[in-house]
Amino acid sequence: MKKTLYAEFTAREGAEADVALLLRDYAAKVREEEGNLAFDSYTRAGDPRAFWIFEVYRDEDAFQAHLKAPYGAPFNAALAPLIEEDASVLTFLDQLE
Repeated sequence: MKKTLYAEFTAREGAEADVALLLRDYAAKVREEEGNLAFDSYTRAGDPRAFWIFEVYRDEDAFQAHLKAPYGAPFNAALAPLIEEDASVLTFLDQLE
């Protein structure tokens, strides 16, 4: 079963460009993961500080491999001081059949 989620966070005032650059670099790495099926980043229309990421992994094992990737912790450490939340807010989704 696919593992699907979206992550959301808000860039601190003036950090939007830094967050976008960091996210673009991270997205390129995640998209190369064998089990990654989608990693799409967005900002809310009219609010460039609000970031949303839609992620899909082949299955739970692929998601766990993603969590263990060596670039994940450095990304989160670099992101933390740039956003208002303590960390990305994750929402896991179940696809309707």
